[in-house]
Amino acid sequence: MDVKTKLYLVNSNGDKFMGIGVLWLLKRISSAGSLRAAALSLGISYSKAYNMVRNLEEQVGVPVVDRKRGGSEHEGSSLTAFGKQFILLYDQFQKDAKERLVEPFAVFSRDFEKLLEEYS
Repeated sequence: MDVKTKLYLVNSNGDKFMGIGVLWLLKRISSAGSLRAAALSLGISYSKAYNMVRNLEEQVGVPVVDRKRGGSEHEGSSLTAFGKQFILLYDQFQKDAKERLVEPFAVFSRDFEKLLEEYS
């Protein structure tokens, strides 16, 4: 048995605006240099990816992605300085939170095994 967690940042209404999917998208934008290419590599539509970024930016109130138009390719995106720092901060938060679950889960697992033995 193992434990799996999903962490989200939510607004005051409880609506999710940041989670692992948005983190993956931002990382792909950074490496691909394009929102369209990032969406394609994740298997999501461009409009979904665009809305994920727009929603995040609306919630934090700061541009996360710099969208470029024009040129021969008519596309291009990169993370803003804030966006780069934000994904580092969020990624570390997520790793730290998950690591902190190891000990409580070990205690739960031990107690659960004892409970099973008692009722088996």
